Amino acid sequence: MEGVAGVAAARIGAAGRCVSSPSPAAASGRGGVVCRPRAVLSCAPPSPNLRTADRRHVHLSSFPSTSHLFCPAPHAAARRRTGPRIFLPHLVASSEQVEETYIMVKPDGVQRGLVGEIISRFERKGFKLSGLKLFRCPRELAEEHYKDLQSKPFFPKLIEYITSGPVVCMAWEGVGVVASARKLIGSTNPLQAEPGTIRGDLAVQTGRNVVHGSDSPENGQREIALWFKEGELCQWTPAQAPWLRE
Repeated sequence: MEGVAGVAAARIGAAGRCVSSPSPAAASGRGGVVCRPRAVLSCAPPSPNLRTADRRHVHLSSFPSTSHLFCPAPHAAARRRTGPRIFLPHLVASSEQVEETYIMVKPDGVQRGLVGEIISRFERKGFKLSGLKLFRCPRELAEEHYKDLQSKPFFPKLIEYITSGPVVCMAWEGVGVVASARKLIGSTNPLQAEPGTIRGDLAVQTGRNVVHGSDSPENGQREIALWFKEGELCQWTPAQAPWLRE
């Protein structure tokens, strides 16, 4: 703004200086120096009767008459600062969708006494626990759960590990709970998991990475139906729900 004011002052000062002009007085032998403004500040539009050549000298070129810097009322274009707002309902719908995910504390997590620590992390995040049980996994269930890994060389060892002791089965609900739970759990390899995640804080090796979490909303529903029988899930409304979601 100081730069704009400086330009205006310079042009206004130049407008008040006297310039030589071949006036009639000069032709008659008297000094031919007259004072005439070279530019005029005005908010009013130029008269339609002015010739085109005269209109160029009515306003400062840096401040056209439509500028609201010198006019008492802002121009109509300046008042229209906001156009039509863009509404993307599909983005709002996806951010408000409540999902389900299956979280399981594996045998090593149970043996190490980490069940309470793991549950508390999901509770503090604000997700709702709808299913919880201590369960000894049969081999058939473990093979069905990990059926996508049947072709992997480590599959037999994985089944032996998951059936070696009790596990804690959990069903959690919440907005974006699947992706958020994956972030809370951390990378499959604990050495690559970020500090602050469950695996980053509590595990060292991939074969003992403490906890399992569904990798998609579809798998979350499939795994909950696989590990929980009808009537084992509890539908309820947390008292803190109004303080978690708008």
